[in-house]
Amino acid sequence: MYVPRAFAESDIHLLHQQMQATPLPVLVTHGSQGLVASHVPLLLNPDEGPNGTLYGHLARANPHWQALAQGAEALVIFAGEQAYVSPSFYPSKAEDGKSVPTWNYLAVHAYGQAQVFDDAERLLALVSRLSNKHEAGRAEPWSVSDAPRDYIDSMLKA
Repeated sequence: MYVPRAFAESDIHLLHQQMQATPLPVLVTHGSQGLVASHVPLLLNPDEGPNGTLYGHLARANPHWQALAQGAEALVIFAGEQAYVSPSFYPSKAEDGKSVPTWNYLAVHAYGQAQVFDDAERLLALVSRLSNKHEAGRAEPWSVSDAPRDYIDSMLKA
């Protein structure tokens, strides 16, 4: 992603803050099926690895897992606030007409190699953490343990 120097952010804590505030980032890979992009809920562990570690779950029908298992690099886009900036906002428009529109936006692009796993207990723990995060604050939060275990086991294999 092209980032003008004046707008570049290198504070890992601020980057992590935006990543955690974006519940459904876009995962992009390039594998044998070409470019694939999917919105995928992810969890960030900011204390694992030099830049943090992302965790997520993909259905087997999603071609991402195959590309990732084959070593494809992943790009995850965490898009934040954005707004069109009209030339009318700039004093230079009235002074000399030398202004053009632009777009201000907040985005974090995270790159890396994924580790694909299918260990049932590890997967169950991950799906439980994902569900608990997104159910938090609801009047009656759903939990993975609310569903029959054999059903959850079959879904984890899907």
